[in-house]
Formats: sequence, structure tokens, C-alpha cells
Amino acid sequence: MGKLLKEIAQQLKDSNKKVQLIYAFNGTGKTLLSHEFRELISSSDDIENETEQTEEGHCHKILYYNSHTEDLFYWRKQAGTSAEPMLLIQPNTFTDWILGNQGQDQKIVASFQRYTNSTIIPFFNTDFDKVKFLISESDKDDDPSSDPESIVLKPIKISKGEESNFIWSIFYSLFEQVIDVLSEPEPSERETNQFDQLQYIFIDDPVSSLDENHLIELAVNLAGLIKKSYFSNSQGIKYIVSTHNPLFYNVMFNELGSKSCYMFSKNEDGTFDLVEKNGDSNQSFSYHLFLKQTIEQAIEENNIQKYHFTLLRNLYEKTASFLGYPTWSELLPDDRQTYLNRIIQFTSHSTLSNETVAEPTEPEKQTVKLLLQHLLTNYNFSNR
Repeated sequence: MGKLLKEIAQQLKDSNKKVQLIYAFNGTGKTLLSHEFRELISSSDDIENETEQTEEGHCHKILYYNSHTEDLFYWRKQAGTSAEPMLLIQPNTFTDWILGNQGQDQKIVASFQRYTNSTIIPFFNTDFDKVKFLISESDKDDDPSSDPESIVLKPIKISKGEESNFIWSIFYSLFEQVIDVLSEPEPSERETNQFDQLQYIFIDDPVSSLDENHLIELAVNLAGLIKKSYFSNSQGIKYIVSTHNPLFYNVMFNELGSKSCYMFSKNEDGTFDLVEKNGDSNQSFSYHLFLKQTIEQAIEENNIQKYHFTLLRNLYEKTASFLGYPTWSELLPDDRQTYLNRIIQFTSHSTLSNETVAEPTEPEKQTVKLLLQHLLTNYNFSNR
């Protein structure tokens, strides 16, 4: 029998490892787990006042980054056509400290541009509660004959992926500065004492919109930061890093020592399992075989749901990547476009209620069975 989410959080809390690395499929509940863990570590008073500094100035026991972290950043509603797109930052002690006190705005800009290969320039206002993003209207900025003063910059609203990348750059800079502060062993000598009680940093899926090269770079940099952090005899900051991305998981696994690795999954009755594994995603839980077995079980029990189309697509993508195909759709049977449309219908991430995809029909469930059998028959799968 599985465990309640609070029991999984307690299992993580009871570990004495510096790093706990968690792999889970998207939609399993990683973000919910990060919130459950936060509530377990922090008192209710701490949670209610997490954007305020207490009289002692060091109430925070946990820092975390997940998809809800982006709620601290929101676009200004444009009342008129003349209003510039502006990303607003909800005031809190952490962003105030890293931007106002530490002056890390230019470092954040450099990080954002590095991970996006972008010429977009973020500009913070003097209070560090607003950011506008500028880009040149000219396509010839690199022309040596161009006059730099003649280049016109226009404000833009960046994409959702770029926005996520920008927000991660802020929080990575925060983590980096916090670790530097805590590297001073004497609390009285630290430049701030608001992190003296910090025990955990929980990071859930840093930036999933990155291409593979930048994702690897991010994972290496994050692992390097964690390794730099002081930890001895179970004393020091403990890290929990969760992801649905096998590449990110594997890089973190290979970069980090003294860690525990888990497969996090949700059961049909709403309970959860956190099973310790050894090795990277291919060696420890055989990612592609796990996908295959999960789909086969659903077919056998006639219990195919929408998410099984996502698992099937993941299996096709992983197989295509391994075999060197440029796109996973090339592995589909004849009449590829029909099958491709059907899979994409069930694996889209639409958030509009009127675009919600209905539960699979019986013919659609048979499509899952057909496409899985096609993959296993034609591309030499092994159960080893």
C-alpha cells in the first residue's frame, strides 16, 4: 500500500543525505510534494510571514523553487495601447535582498542571456520591483559600420519559456549568494543573519524549456553549487531536487556524490510511492522499460487514460533519439499524420477549459495498443 503525501515528505525529512534526487513523470505531484515538505519544515507562522522578516531576522528554514514560484512575477495589465509591457515582482525579503542589497541584477541578466542565447536585455527599475525587456528593432546590430547610438530598442513581452528562464536566473543567484553567506562559519561575522536557520533548499524542475545543451549546462552549474555548499556529519543545508526530465536527472546523478535517488510515483488510489533506486535513469529504473511496462499494464487492465498517450509519446521520442531519427514521428506506421494528430491531441498542454480533450474512446485505446506493438515489433526492444 502506498503512502500519503505527508508521509512521503516525512520520509525525505528523515534522510541524513546532503542531496536527495527524485525522478517522476510530469503530473505525478512533484510540486504538491514540495509544498507538503515546506509545510512540514516550516511552522504555520513562518509560512504566513514568509515575505516578511521577523524581529530575529532568521525565521526561514527552507527555500524552494517550483512552478508556483513564478506567481511572484506577473505582467502589468495594459490599460492602454501606449503602456509598455512590464514584468512586476511581488515584494518579498528574498528578491529585495538579492537585487537591492546584493546588487545581482547584472549577473542575473548575464545568466538569462547565456541560457537563452538571447539578445533581449532585461532592465530593472531603481526599486527592483519591475522589469522591462528590450530588443533592437534592427537586424544589423552586428554590422561594424552601424552607429551604436542609432540602434533603437523596443520593449517586448517575452515568451513564457524566456520568462521561466529569467525567474530561474534570479533564484539561482539567490541560492548562490545564500551559500556564500553561510560559508562563513561564525554567524556574527555574516553579512546577514536571515539565513542562519536555513535547513533545506527544494528545487523542482528548474527550466524545462531549455534545449539539451543549455539544460546540461544548468544541471552542471547547479550540481557545482550544491557541491560547494558546506555539509559535514549531517550538518549543513540539505537539498531535494526533483525532475521529470531524464537528461537533467542523469547529469545531476553523475555530477553529485553522497546522494539518495528515488522514483516518485502515484497510485490509482491516490497514494504515493517513493522508491530508492541506484544508478542513473537508464540503469536504476530503466526509464524506457518503465514506460513500456506501464503502458502494457494499462492495456492489459483496459485502463488506458489520457496520460498514457504522453507516456507512449515519451517512449517514441526516447527510441527515436537513441536510434538517431531526427523526429519521433518517423517511427510511426503508415498514415503517420493520422497517428501523429491523435497523439498530439492527447499530449497537448492546453489550459483552456473549452479545449479540454475528452477521455479516450475504445478505438483510441486500441490506437495505443497498436502503436506500442508497432514500436516493440519493428525496433528490436529488449526486456533486459
